[in-house]
This record gives sequence, structure tokens and C-alpha cells, in this order.
Amino acid sequence: MSKVIAMAGKGGVGKTTISALVTRYFTKHLNDPLLAIDADPNSNLGETLGLDIEKTVGDIREDFMKDPQGVPSGMDKMLYLEMLMNQVLIEQSAFDLLVMGRQEGQGCYCMVNNILNRFADKLEGNYKYLLVDNEAGMEHLSRRTSGKVDILMMVTDYALRGLRAVGRINEMLDDLKLTVKHKGLIVNRAPATLNKAFLDEVEKIGVPILCTIPDDNNLLEFDMARRSLLELEDDSPAVVAIRDMMEKLKEILD
Repeated sequence: MSKVIAMAGKGGVGKTTISALVTRYFTKHLNDPLLAIDADPNSNLGETLGLDIEKTVGDIREDFMKDPQGVPSGMDKMLYLEMLMNQVLIEQSAFDLLVMGRQEGQGCYCMVNNILNRFADKLEGNYKYLLVDNEAGMEHLSRRTSGKVDILMMVTDYALRGLRAVGRINEMLDDLKLTVKHKGLIVNRAPATLNKAFLDEVEKIGVPILCTIPDDNNLLEFDMARRSLLELEDDSPAVVAIRDMMEKLKEILD
């Protein structure tokens, strides 16, 4: 069964950037297969990794719902949808990427969702590691990971609003029937020293800090140049912070 690493936090705090940096760590330091899942309808993970996304799982679902009789003659619907799913899987030498894309429109999606989820479950069994860049809410995460998460990385920027969103997510976990083995806080765009008010809020939430990521001008420069974060230098401050964190988590990941 795959080891599941998932991101959580409100929109705009840097979950996708951190997901890309974690993916970079896997490509540089681990040889085991990784499936990255972009579960945010905004779908930016591929762009941060330098990949062109032509079609998503959501597109497959919508196209099928518009023309459910458009299956080639003599072909089973399940096999047809699985063939389309294989086509949207982006395969790289060090990792693969599956982009979930748009949310459901109007109508009953039960049949097509069951087929797509069944294929995704089978697909995930081929990978030792599963990385989920989650939407701001947590409902999709509970469906996508069969309710099991090995490491939940709760991301906030250096603001009490983002931190309190993490607190609400932490309170939601039981209601969502998520089994989380380990969880920790990642403070993005953090100063060298966190002030007392921020640390008091962290203590109140009761989730330990996994790492702090300093402001890294390289991230902005790469974004402006539309460059993949996989190409960041090893001494880039954000890369160093993620590497140090992942090295500490190695025992959990093995």
C-alpha cells in the first residue's frame, strides 16, 4: 500500500509550491515511484513542475456526461473510461502526475465517479508514495486516500489567519473519517524568529512545526520565468528547508 503524504491549508499559503518542492526532493533523493495528484480544481501543480496539462480527470468526467453514448461501438464503458484515464496520466522518469481538475457539474455522476475512482485506486497501488496537493477543503482528501494519510502537512503562511485555518482543519479530521498517522505544521514565508503570538497559537492548535520556509526570491524568479521548480539549485533556501524536513521524516516514509 502507498505511503500517503497530503497537503492541507487555506488557499494562497503555498501548498502547491511546497508540493512541487517535495516532488523535487523525491526526484533527487529517492528512487521509489511517486504519484503526485493535483486535487485542487485550480490545478497549478503541473505548471510549477514545468509540465503542460492538456486534459484532466474532470474533463473526462464532463465529456462523458455530455455524451454518455459516445463510447466506441463494442467497447465496455468501464474499459473506455480507464483508457481515457491512462491518457491523462502524465508520466515522467522520476514521478507521474494525475490532475483531477474541475469539480462536478449538475447531474448524477455516481456511475462515472465509481469507475474513475476504481481505476485511480488500482493505479495508486503501483506507487510506493502518493503525494496529494489538496484543495482548500478536506472532503476530496478523504475520498482520494481511502481515509488513510501517513503524513498530513498543514501549511500556513506567517499569519494568524492561515494558522487558524489549520486549527479548523485539525478539528475536522475526525468528522471526515480520516486516519492520520502523523501531522505537522509547515510555516511558509517565515522570518528567522517566530513571534510569541504566533507560537502561542501553534501551541493552542497542538500540531508540531515540521519546518519553517524562509522567503526565497528564487521562487518568484522561477515563477516569472515559467521555470520548473525541479530546476532550483540545491542551495536555494526553500529547497534546503524541505530537504531538512524530509530527511527527518525518512523513518516514517520507509
